[in-house]
Amino acid sequence: MRISDIITEQILKLLDESEESKAEIQRNEFANILGCVPSQINYVLTSRFTPEQGYIVESRRGGGGYIRITRVQMNRSSALMHIINSIGDLLDQATARVVIDNCLHNSLISSEAAKLMSSAISIVVMRQVPINLRDTIRAAVIKQMLLAQI
Repeated sequence: MRISDIITEQILKLLDESEESKAEIQRNEFANILGCVPSQINYVLTSRFTPEQGYIVESRRGGGGYIRITRVQMNRSSALMHIINSIGDLLDQATARVVIDNCLHNSLISSEAAKLMSSAISIVVMRQVPINLRDTIRAAVIKQMLLAQI
């Protein structure tokens, strides 16, 4: 079993044991327990515990810092609104692709909608937009297209 699978399994176990569907970990301590480096914890959190997958991850830095993972039960509309709100004002090409793929994988959008969204933010289209505006335009387009799905 890969270390990322082990980390995921342990976080899910903590969430399942919690009455509030919340888990708090201290990244360095958690990494020591699992025998990995802290950056592997970050990787798992950013790739497997995303808003699109129904999780909210909050962190507080410093000596008493922690990472809080919350499992959110949402209907389709709430999940899409959560994703829209999490996008912010800028969205790079790679992150946009992940958002679309995760929405498709979680049945929040159809394959047709995913194709349209991908086409709307494609390199061919964005080539017409000044470089300094591409991430802003991409975020606005994706948010509006997701809003149209609600």
